[in-house]
Amino acid sequence: MANLYEKYRPRRLSQLVGQDKAVATVRRLVAGGLGGQALWITGKTGVGKTTLAGILARSFASDYQVFEFASGRSLTKADLDEAERQTHLYGWGKGGKVWIVNEAHGLRAPIIEELLGLLEHLPAHCLFIFTTTVEGQTLFEDEKFDATPLLHRCTPIRLTSQGLAGAFAKLAYKIAGHERLNGKPMAQYVRLLNDCGGSMRGALTEIAGGRMLAGD
Repeated sequence: MANLYEKYRPRRLSQLVGQDKAVATVRRLVAGGLGGQALWITGKTGVGKTTLAGILARSFASDYQVFEFASGRSLTKADLDEAERQTHLYGWGKGGKVWIVNEAHGLRAPIIEELLGLLEHLPAHCLFIFTTTVEGQTLFEDEKFDATPLLHRCTPIRLTSQGLAGAFAKLAYKIAGHERLNGKPMAQYVRLLNDCGGSMRGALTEIAGGRMLAGD
């Protein structure tokens, strides 16, 4: 079975479900120009942080000019030295360059120190995007005494988890029907989303495993 979350991942801002406030913030940022900025995206697991980062990256740079790291902990000084070199080079295609750092709460103190200097003079054709969970944000602020200067260099974008169960349930129901994995009423989809802590990723994983088929 294909990864349904990836298959149905939104590709445009208009496709993001239940994030009207965050989308409005992003549209204002895009209108003013994203270049030379660092964005800090937070939200619970499965509400669309990585998706939003990808949408923004593709709007600013061609795919081969997007550099993505699975975890802030994996970011090294050599990576930042290369990023520094890349900031002096214009990209092909759309011309921009984007660095996405997921699980940014894992950034280590020496790397944060390096980032401060890099972000201070980020050129207009470059964009940094950091993503982390709400819990990760709390840990980052509590455990790293030098986290505040980095956060102050980033524009915050907060994805909500409030009121998503109903909206996600409707989307999950539609996807399950399209994939012929649907055999239960809408109320069961709301329950599914609640069981998954509001995570669309978790719900679609359950659907792919046949949870919503009749008789299961």
